[in-house]
Amino acid sequence: MRTLSELTIRELQEEVRKGNLAYQEILEFTIARIEAEREVNGYISLFLEEARAEAKLADEKRKEIIHPLFGLPIAIKDNIAVKGKPLTCGSKILSPFLSPYDATVVERLKATGCIILGKTNLDEFAMGSSNETSYFGPVRNPLAKERVAGGSSGGSAAVVKYGGAVASLGSDTGGSVRQPAAFCGLYGLKPTYGRVSRFGLVAYASSLDTIGPIGKSTEDCALLLQTIAGYDPKDATSVNLPVEQYLPLTGNLKEIRIGIAEEFLPDDLDPRMKAVIEEAIRELGKEAKDVKRVKLPHLPYGVAAYYLIATAEASSNLARYDGIRYGFRIPAEEISLLYERTRGEGFGEEVKRRIMLGTFALSKGYYEEYYGVGVKVRGLIREDFSSAFDEVDVILGPTYPKPAFQLGEIQEPLEMYLSDIFTTPVNLAGLPAISVPAPRKIDNLPVGLQIIGRPFAERIVLEVAYASERLLDDEKGRGGRYGI
Repeated sequence: MRTLSELTIRELQEEVRKGNLAYQEILEFTIARIEAEREVNGYISLFLEEARAEAKLADEKRKEIIHPLFGLPIAIKDNIAVKGKPLTCGSKILSPFLSPYDATVVERLKATGCIILGKTNLDEFAMGSSNETSYFGPVRNPLAKERVAGGSSGGSAAVVKYGGAVASLGSDTGGSVRQPAAFCGLYGLKPTYGRVSRFGLVAYASSLDTIGPIGKSTEDCALLLQTIAGYDPKDATSVNLPVEQYLPLTGNLKEIRIGIAEEFLPDDLDPRMKAVIEEAIRELGKEAKDVKRVKLPHLPYGVAAYYLIATAEASSNLARYDGIRYGFRIPAEEISLLYERTRGEGFGEEVKRRIMLGTFALSKGYYEEYYGVGVKVRGLIREDFSSAFDEVDVILGPTYPKPAFQLGEIQEPLEMYLSDIFTTPVNLAGLPAISVPAPRKIDNLPVGLQIIGRPFAERIVLEVAYASERLLDDEKGRGGRYGI
């Protein structure tokens, strides 16, 4: 029998409408799950008293449901601003800081009548692929607590998986929504760059950062995207284009052309992963208009280009945390000592490493040799995808080369960076992509199937994801062709 934590947003609202559930019951169940799974360490802060008051009010107004998210508890990654609440970014240097305003995405969520339940744990300043670099401790995978939940939105994925929120928002700079979703067996969507406002998202790498939803189904992600997407005059990178209606989804692939790129299935990829992904493509291909092979020759250079550009932008963005303007400070008689001591103690090792890498890449005499080359490779990757999308509508591949790994298993930073090979090129090209659970598990752990589309083709990406979900015989008990 399914529990409340397994129900999607639509299913929960249907139970409320039938009178089988109250919003206060949903909230109390959610809080009980958070208490039971404290070991996961998914939240940095919780707003329980306010949430209970809002749930009570929602029950009093339940006949006036104004939006499908009304009355439901949502979690927000702790690098997205919620007015009057902590905004730590998982860092000691911001640990005492409270946000003076709401991010645009939070404003749009609040307008639906949903309940902002808390702020979720993350790799410090969203820098990481395992959620092990947070000042507040690592996030454990609720499916296997000795393993990582993925990074950097590991907290946002973990709490949704164990029922500590109905859905959540994360941020994706190099795969940070899609990879944790893959590790936790969830759906994680990275929209086109510019589709969702970044106002109120603490900048890591400004030309790559994107806010995206994590949910238990494709519909959940589509609903959240529909809610938060759209032009925002407060964000100069926000694109002024109409937002499509993403719901209802049909899963009809008759007019969809699926692309396969050998660069997403290299010879050194785990053969079990290759088999799982090829099976998914084969099954979806039976319903699609066409399945074609495409070339993405510069994809293997994506990780190097990504880390040059991301660290360069990070070194600039994080210069503002000096002990004067925000949060944590170590007083000193000289201003230079105050900067040195505050930043030395306030930042963790991974953040310091990336600031130094980025500063070097931007330094005089090396700018063209490093940052300049990264920008050129980014342009080539964009051209590769653009050419491929002349022939196909979506490109399928794995989200990550392997399932969730053990906490502490990867000690070498370069090894961690290289494993982002399938997600970072999507950010460099600014494309929409979603990670959905693949049809089979590896070592009883979920793996992600990544579906990538052309700019602003979120609707097509979601339709393919929905078709994949319908084929999946998952824990939701919908039935399907696959066994797990």
